[in-house]
Amino acid sequence: MDGADDELTFASPLDAEHRALGAKMVPFGGWDMPLSYSGGTIEEHMSCRSGAVVFDVSHLGTVQVTGPDALERLQWALTNDLHKVAPGRAQYTHLLDELDGSVLDDIIVWWLDEETFDVMPNASNTDRVRNAIGGQETTHARAVLAVQGPDARRRLAEVFPEAAALKRFHVARLDWNGVPCVVAGTGYTGEDGVEIAVPADEAAALWTALLGTGITPAGLGARDTLRLEAALPLHGHELGAGITPLQAGLGWVVAWTKGDFRGRAALEVEQAKGVERLLTGIATEGRRPPREGCAVQIDGSAAGVITSGNFSPVLGHGIALAFLPPKTEIGAPVEIDVRGSTLAGTVVATPFVAKKK
Repeated sequence: MDGADDELTFASPLDAEHRALGAKMVPFGGWDMPLSYSGGTIEEHMSCRSGAVVFDVSHLGTVQVTGPDALERLQWALTNDLHKVAPGRAQYTHLLDELDGSVLDDIIVWWLDEETFDVMPNASNTDRVRNAIGGQETTHARAVLAVQGPDARRRLAEVFPEAAALKRFHVARLDWNGVPCVVAGTGYTGEDGVEIAVPADEAAALWTALLGTGITPAGLGARDTLRLEAALPLHGHELGAGITPLQAGLGWVVAWTKGDFRGRAALEVEQAKGVERLLTGIATEGRRPPREGCAVQIDGSAAGVITSGNFSPVLGHGIALAFLPPKTEIGAPVEIDVRGSTLAGTVVATPFVAKKK
């Protein structure tokens, strides 16, 4: 999820459905999208943690890369190694700046068949990714519905059993009532679930069917608090200009053994000397949360800046991510400057809320 560009340009294929439900609509990544519905963000958040919700994430991009050279092109452009997976699988990966190795975008690749890949950029980065990898943008031909939560698959099975049966990080072309869809066992909440790309003119019918099973509609407010509890990075906050995968603690996304890739040389320099900062979790006392941009001190000295912060509905206190010195220990006390007042915090392990097994 990405909110770097809030200039309103596009409406979701489900815009009328959101407005009929009384959604609070906000500009996000160039789209007008639902922030929350009548129940509010905390209620939607807890519904995802205990039951099942559906998010409209049609603002995310889709760039389809096809042809006999598609795999080779993506292997060069992206950090991860697609040979670790195979057709019918999804993979998380990064597109790097060639000069400094920072993350231009973090991406999910849906590998549909031997020569067909749906590359899923963040909303405002679609043009940047397409320019780097080629391919054809298909964003506006479809909607994407993310069905998430511990009860997501059971409820989804009532209307789309084939999608409900799809394994985590697997991808398949499936029909829903004769409508061709692409389904992936992916999401951005820390919970189990699937994401369904459905033709734009059929999206409302699928949305209505999902709500008919008792699945709760949820907006981007809950999606953000859920991803923060799971310590999942957000482009423009924990990833972006000047931030490398190594600084973000995502070295596993870099496939050093696959050969050359865009940005590799810059990343090798940083790996050799070690990172100067590392993404770190902080828990704060009470309900008042730290916010993006708040300064963090350790032992009275400047140590870093909050990149994302919010109230955790599950934990009942504030949580935050910040880039701190790499040797900062778990349990270390910190002080956060929130609009001129000091908020006490403690360095903690992430994720803040682990997925239930």
